[in-house]
Amino acid sequence: MDLPIEHLATFAAILEEGSFEGAARRLHITPSAVSQRVRAMEQRTGSVLLQRSRPVAVTAAGATVLRAARQIERIAADTALELGLGPAGGELIPIVVNADSLATWFVPALARATRETGAYFEVHRADETISTDSLRSGTAMAALTATAEAVPGCTSTRVCVDRYHAVASPAFIAEHFPDGVSAAAIARAPLVEFDRHDVFQQRFLRRVTRASIDPPRHYIPSSAEFADAIARGMGWGMVPELQCAAGLADGSLRTLGDRPILLPLYWQRWKLDSPVLDRLSRVIAEEAAAALGEPPGAAGRQPAVAKPVTR
Repeated sequence: MDLPIEHLATFAAILEEGSFEGAARRLHITPSAVSQRVRAMEQRTGSVLLQRSRPVAVTAAGATVLRAARQIERIAADTALELGLGPAGGELIPIVVNADSLATWFVPALARATRETGAYFEVHRADETISTDSLRSGTAMAALTATAEAVPGCTSTRVCVDRYHAVASPAFIAEHFPDGVSAAAIARAPLVEFDRHDVFQQRFLRRVTRASIDPPRHYIPSSAEFADAIARGMGWGMVPELQCAAGLADGSLRTLGDRPILLPLYWQRWKLDSPVLDRLSRVIAEEAAAALGEPPGAAGRQPAVAKPVTR
C-alpha cells in the first residue's frame, strides 16, 4: 500500500485544523485538492478514514493512518535536526496530562524540556481514559497517565507516585466533624469533586465507611479552583500533596485521615526512535522524581495497574 507523504501530511492537517477548508488554508492548496487526497487514501486503504463532521473525526482505520502520519512528521523533524537543516524540535509534540500534574510540577518540567530540546509542545488536559485513547488514535505522542499497561505501539514507564490527602478547612472540620471523622458525619458533610468521573473522594469514603454512601457535593472542574474551594470551606476533598503541603504547614488546612491515597503515574510514549522524544522522556522522569520522589519499590518490579483517575 502506497500512501504518499504529502497525503499523510494533508490528513494530519485536516485533523489538526478540524476541517478540509482549514487544512487547505494551512497547506496553501484548494479544498478540492484536500478532498482528492483523502479520497485517494481511502481508495488505497479500502476504508473510510474520516467522519465528515464538524469538526472532522477519525474512524478506527483513520486513527491508524493518523498515527503513521504523525510518526513520519516526527522522523522528518528529527532528521532535519540531525542534518542541521531545521530548528530543533520541528513539528509540535502533542502531550496529554492529568489536571493535577499540570497544575503542580509538569509545566516546570516542560519548560526544562523546551530549553533542552528546542521543541514545541501542545498540551491537552484529560483524564487517563482519554489520554490512552489519544495515544491510540495518534492525536498524542506521549501521555502522563494513571494507566500502567502500555498502549500498543507505546512504552510505559512508572515515573512517580502522587499522594492525595483528604483535607478541609479548620472551620469546616469544626462544623461537620466536631467528634471526629465518623461514618455518620462523613455521610452528611459536603465534599468537592473535580467532575462526575472523579473517584478519589469515593475511595476515601470507602476507606472510612466500608459502604456506599452519597453525601452532598460540589463539582469544581479545575485543579487550582478545586483546592481553593476546599480552603474556603465549601467541602472536603482529596488534594495532591504538592498543593496542600503549605496549607497543612500553616494550619489553613487539616487532614481528615492519617494515610494518603497513592496514585502511581506512568509516562507513555510512542515506541519511536526520536532524539527529541527520548530527551523529553528523560526530563519528565527526572522532574517527576524530583517533585514527588522515586516510586516506592519501583526498581526491578512491575507496578500494578492504577485505578482510574480524572485529575
